Amino acid sequence: MGFIILATIFVIILLVLISCVKIVPQAKALVVERLGAYQATWSVGLHFKLPLIDRVARRVDLKEQVVDFDPQPVITKDNVTMRIDTVVFYQVTDPKLYCYGVANPIMAIENLTATTLRNIIGELELDQTLTSRETINTKMRASLDVATDPWGIKVNRVELKNIIPPAAIQDAMEKQMKAERERREAILRAEGEKKSTVLVAEGEKESVILKAEAEKQAAILQAEAEKEKRIKEAEGEAEAILKVQQANADGIRFLREAGADEAVLRIKSLEAFEKAADGKATKIIIPSEIQGLAGLVKSAKEIISE
Repeated sequence: MGFIILATIFVIILLVLISCVKIVPQAKALVVERLGAYQATWSVGLHFKLPLIDRVARRVDLKEQVVDFDPQPVITKDNVTMRIDTVVFYQVTDPKLYCYGVANPIMAIENLTATTLRNIIGELELDQTLTSRETINTKMRASLDVATDPWGIKVNRVELKNIIPPAAIQDAMEKQMKAERERREAILRAEGEKKSTVLVAEGEKESVILKAEAEKQAAILQAEAEKEKRIKEAEGEAEAILKVQQANADGIRFLREAGADEAVLRIKSLEAFEKAADGKATKIIIPSEIQGLAGLVKSAKEIISE
């Protein structure tokens, strides 16, 4: 009987000692109280506490956490009521302040987010609210970070998840966007037609220029061909006259070699001038010697006829 009691007491003491051994995992922290007062904050590792005197008051998660709050009604500077929901990224930096600084940290952050959002949106008009998400996020993060420092919480980031304006405002915005798209479409169409007209005009201009250049080149080639033709004709005529003169000269030389007198040679020269004219010349200049000879021939012809 006594052995059983001792064994029971030993087991109880062993269990109590085992319960006093605490292993804190990574990214966790334990807030320990001694006789109801804050004693220490245990970080990662193996720790021991006094039985029946020390107790773990709270287990704190040190990882970054995300809280998505419900949409909050806000009023803009131009008296437009809209609903905005936010997402807050926060992290516990001081487990002691987080445990003793505020009763319900999440509810405190939610209420603080709503009031800060109303203050910021109240200074902006509707159009500014819709286009200034980054500015609103930055202002809210700065305000919340300062306010949550006494609670051992650091706000890393704040994002506006949805901005929901009234239905009438949404309809007006959709009509405005549709009108803007139609205006851009009309501008693009007009620019396309303008470019097309310019390209057509430039093409016609280029065609006219090319046609004029072609006609000019053709005229130049035709003129050169005509010039070449006239040169060839003149060269042919000159060569023909040269050959005739050469033949006459050969005939006169032959007559001289045969012993013909001076009168015959002059008559042959006159015939050579006649052939040189070939019926085309309107005026022939005949040397005075040949003219005298011609008169002598005429007188001889008259005497013979008498």
